[in-house]
Amino acid sequence: MSEKEQTLSGAGDRRVPGALKKTIVMVGMMGAGKTAVGRALAARLQAPFLDSDHEIEAAANRTIPEIFARDGEPFFRKKERQVIRRLLDEERGVLSTGGGAFLAEENRQIISERGVAIWLNADLEVLWNRVKHRDTRPLLRTEDPHATLLALYHDRVPYYAQADLTVVSDGQASIDEMVNRVVEALRARPDVLEWV
Repeated sequence: MSEKEQTLSGAGDRRVPGALKKTIVMVGMMGAGKTAVGRALAARLQAPFLDSDHEIEAAANRTIPEIFARDGEPFFRKKERQVIRRLLDEERGVLSTGGGAFLAEENRQIISERGVAIWLNADLEVLWNRVKHRDTRPLLRTEDPHATLLALYHDRVPYYAQADLTVVSDGQASIDEMVNRVVEALRARPDVLEWV
């Protein structure tokens, strides 16, 4: 099984993960669970949890939807690249990124150099069930949000597939089970996580 296909079935070595050597960067579509799983993973690893969207909002003193409305997506993407670079430079931890972050070649390159990208791979229906009742997603403020999500999904999956590791987010696993899957996938990367 290749690194990209690792998805943990629940079995395996039960050693405790130790020191974090590189930042773990959660990538994937909106609704894949990057923030929830990333926060729980950081707690498990006793590492800082970092969220690029939160950092952008704090720096701009505006929400992501407000930034999109006032300054547009290109401005947001520029700030996103700056924030991701800064967070990767400043400390090791678990970094949750926005759904579009991994599309930029510059982001993919710096994440690969200074961290490890983990794609939380959820299918379209799982994603739709998680985002359809929220109005906080500026890209889904369209006449047909499901069709928009479908188009984004098809456009973005080839980029996410370039992540270092893939973990399936099937909509059935609890957050704790998802953390177990991520930790298991990280066994293939001793350059990222030491084992005690």
